[in-house]
Amino acid sequence: MSVPNPGAVGVPAEALTRLQEARRLFTSDLSVNEFLLVREAGFHPLGLVVGSSIYHIGFQAGRWSKSQELQTLTQAMYHARELAMSRMEAEADTLGADGVVGVRLDINFYEWGQGTAEFIALGTAVKAAEGSYRTPAGKPFTSDLSGQDFWVLARAGYVPLALVMGNCVYHVAHQSVSQWFSNLGGNVEMPNFTQALYEARELAMARMQAEAEQVQAQGIVGVRIEEKSHVWGGHTIEFFAVGTAVRPLREDHQVPPPEMVLSLDS
Repeated sequence: MSVPNPGAVGVPAEALTRLQEARRLFTSDLSVNEFLLVREAGFHPLGLVVGSSIYHIGFQAGRWSKSQELQTLTQAMYHARELAMSRMEAEADTLGADGVVGVRLDINFYEWGQGTAEFIALGTAVKAAEGSYRTPAGKPFTSDLSGQDFWVLARAGYVPLALVMGNCVYHVAHQSVSQWFSNLGGNVEMPNFTQALYEARELAMARMQAEAEQVQAQGIVGVRIEEKSHVWGGHTIEFFAVGTAVRPLREDHQVPPPEMVLSLDS
């Protein structure tokens, strides 16, 4: 398989120098326990790989009294993360890695750029001691599982395919003055808010599941649903669903029985 030109996919020259040095001395964000368990699972850390995108997020106003998805913001947040992920994968490709473990996705908003944020993808590139664990599409796998969870997954005969995600930026309608007074001091469900948040989460989850189907995964593990308003104010929320899509290495794999662990902590 031919490795793409890293410069063509946004890997800066400084990063290429760092990756060359990683061939002599690897770096990793894995803890000591995670590092040892990844090695025990049959994978060698190659180096810390990073992807970044500084992205200007457009403005989209929601109607005060209407709950609705803000598609411009949804698309911006998704695309910026995709750019960061693809550049991290390109760095892993440059190292000849089979995959990236312990992936973290972070967003930083800076004062010097209104509406501008840096999206960062960071993880440790690894290579299998035997065989190849690249995806059926020939790309390095990505996973946000910890080193401990990665070891358990590999021991059970499964392998990560991709870090899959879905998001939805949603404007939650404000209450009218009459609604606010009618609910004042009472215990009562607010069905408009309930329905709005439910719908937003469902959209994010469905998009994550669609990504998993595209890579032909058997399932998604370690799913998290994060809810943040970022810099938009309390009534505009991003619902972000993310998890690791997995597949079995073979159909006749055996899952080892769980072992009892007794804590010695008081």
